[in-house]
Amino acid sequence: MGSRTPLFSEHERLGARIVPFGGWDMPLHYGSQLDEHHAVRQQAGVFDVSHMRPVDIQGADARAYLQRLLANDVAKLQQPGKALYSCMLNAEGGVIDDLICYDLGSNRYRAVVNAATADKDLAWMRARAEDFRASETEHASPNPSAPALEIHARDDLAMLAVQGPEARAKVAPLLPEALREPALALKPFFAVEHGDWLVGRTGYTGEDGFEIMLPATQVVDLWQALLAAGVAPCGLGARDTLRLEAGMNLYGQDMTEEVGPLESGLEWTVAFEPRERDFIGRSALEAQRASGDLRDFIGLLLTGRGVLRSHQPVLVNGQPVGEVTSGGFSPTLQRSIALARVQAGIGEQCAVEIRGKAVPAQVVKPPFVRHGKARITME
Repeated sequence: MGSRTPLFSEHERLGARIVPFGGWDMPLHYGSQLDEHHAVRQQAGVFDVSHMRPVDIQGADARAYLQRLLANDVAKLQQPGKALYSCMLNAEGGVIDDLICYDLGSNRYRAVVNAATADKDLAWMRARAEDFRASETEHASPNPSAPALEIHARDDLAMLAVQGPEARAKVAPLLPEALREPALALKPFFAVEHGDWLVGRTGYTGEDGFEIMLPATQVVDLWQALLAAGVAPCGLGARDTLRLEAGMNLYGQDMTEEVGPLESGLEWTVAFEPRERDFIGRSALEAQRASGDLRDFIGLLLTGRGVLRSHQPVLVNGQPVGEVTSGGFSPTLQRSIALARVQAGIGEQCAVEIRGKAVPAQVVKPPFVRHGKARITME
């Protein structure tokens, strides 16, 4: 038996199919993965993402520490509430995890890390904090009584993602009164905080909506209120097809500890400026860029019959040039789609080996779908 979120009894009550995921027992779907996918694209759906781990980083040295820890630069966060997507790299430039980091103001930040890597991430973050304290003594706190750097896993919080074109309108009336108007006023990739509640206009589906962190003791009430308001409960299956259509990476498939952001379509998340910022993995990424033989990260649209799956070989003229990293059937496009890592410059047409047969595919640039609409031209 895996770990269970505070909503596990709700999932059972709704008849969810429960599967193991990253050490947790989580709902795959509540009867129809397809219906849940379309609910998010067309109305609103809610996902229990309480298996993810919020981690608070605070103190006078918090910003300098995060500038060392993350490939993206938290100095871009110029006002409280702004969010930043980043990879956390090892010394070889591989991805330990990808995460969102929120600036909460007053030298406070919150990182939200993935469920399957949470324990590993937290151990890495704490070890790097000790390294930082040893090597960055010039950042000592001006207040001797205040710790210069603290890292706290917020195991007291639960997390819901409410996504879809109707999500914000359905959520706002159910929030604490002090959050309702500020939440509706949020720009994308901003958040607002009130007490132990944090509402961010972020998500993993390619649709508008909120990700809500709140006390675990209050999440059942919010979940039930959302369902009563007509928001569909959605499981891991729909979350995966939605994020694939949106061209969003999945850790452990599209990037790993062995494969870094420059070969995973995430070069936009690496801040090489200012040059003096020596983030972990920087020298390895610079060597990769200088080598000139980086692989491309592409989208694929299957034009023949079949379903794309991870690890299937990508072929050009019958020869392997890479492999699918994430693949599946797109309910919105009614076609099979994939993300793949391949040799640079393979052109606009290729094939994918499916059950021993070379099936033709079209090379496209993700995302495939955003805000309910196709973003690619299908031949």
